[in-house]
Amino acid sequence: MTHHTDTVESNGQRLARLRARHRWTQQRLATEAGYSLPAVKAFEQGRRSLDRPSVILAFAQALDCHPTEITGAPYVPVQADRDGQQAVASVAAVRRALLRHGRPARPTDAEVAAVDLLDLRHRVTEANTYRQAAALTRSGTLLPQLLRDLQVAAELSQGDDRRHVFGMLASAYECAMQYLYKLGHTSDATLATERVVWASRETGDPLRQLAACWYDAGEFLTIGEHDEAGAIIDDALTELGAVHAPGPEAVSLRGAFHLKASLNLARATDVQGAVRHLAKAQQAADELGEDRNDWQMQFGPTNTALWSVSLPVELGRGKDAVARAERVRLPADYSRERHSHFHIDRGRAYFYNGQREQAVAAFLDAERLAPQATRAHAAVRETVGTMIRTRKRGDLVELGIRLGVV
Repeated sequence: MTHHTDTVESNGQRLARLRARHRWTQQRLATEAGYSLPAVKAFEQGRRSLDRPSVILAFAQALDCHPTEITGAPYVPVQADRDGQQAVASVAAVRRALLRHGRPARPTDAEVAAVDLLDLRHRVTEANTYRQAAALTRSGTLLPQLLRDLQVAAELSQGDDRRHVFGMLASAYECAMQYLYKLGHTSDATLATERVVWASRETGDPLRQLAACWYDAGEFLTIGEHDEAGAIIDDALTELGAVHAPGPEAVSLRGAFHLKASLNLARATDVQGAVRHLAKAQQAADELGEDRNDWQMQFGPTNTALWSVSLPVELGRGKDAVARAERVRLPADYSRERHSHFHIDRGRAYFYNGQREQAVAAFLDAERLAPQATRAHAAVRETVGTMIRTRKRGDLVELGIRLGVV
């Protein structure tokens, strides 16, 4: 059977269409975005992978568009991918549940009678288990009703119970945020992040509120508002620095914010600042001496090692990223989600380093662990598409078919 590989639009083709909409020449786009004319031509023609967020953001800001207009997210799973079809089937229901936050719940008598905080705690734990396993179909099935039940419980509870319910609600919103983000529904994920921040305020827990700010900073980072993201991070680090005799939760959170700062500065092309914050995260990891999962935010020596790979990937430094990736040893009990993301970073590192066979193998490793999250990952799709356009072979084409880029 012959598969046609020129029918799926690449990031470069979308970039060319956006440029044409502005009636700009390639030279004008190159000047406005700060890239050379040959680079713009290579991106638009698909000869150069347009997958690095910092590069996409430069073009998005020049063209005054959202980055997803270049990446094409969200993606529709191919018909043969039944699990993928089921995963996206719940997006609308999750969105409706998010929109109801802060509105009167108007519970039925049956819903009032069914409020059970212990049961809700178990279901939130289950949702976080699915989140850590990148089990997107199961997440989508569980979340709509769980969010509704938590919203009812929050309206009916008082005192400590109310604060506890809002803590669970914030956690469930985080699960919804990750579910939507991994499927490429970034606007809906932003809505979920706002709900995380609002629910966290109702807990009365200062550290829980700061943990929500970690996600809030990520929203500004994603659209290239590096100064705003940096301000949120700096304010949080200042508050954490004022904590007297910080316990492990505060140390873990401080380290996580330093990692976020390193990513923000890497995308803003401040290499020295990124390296400096990564070193501070390593200090916090050394201080902890263990991997922790406070508020489902994994931080510790292992996560810092993973980010030490992500950082050179963000900077397009393939050789450095490969060298670091090959030194990483993940614990067997580390989450499938983080395992798969590491393999994605490893694959991109190999690609940047010119090791295409190793890149394909790493992406296949990621897909085995987290099929839907890998197939919807913007950088994986663009990188695999670029490799297919320049060389069509075996496993590469089969992966491209599952990703929907063939």
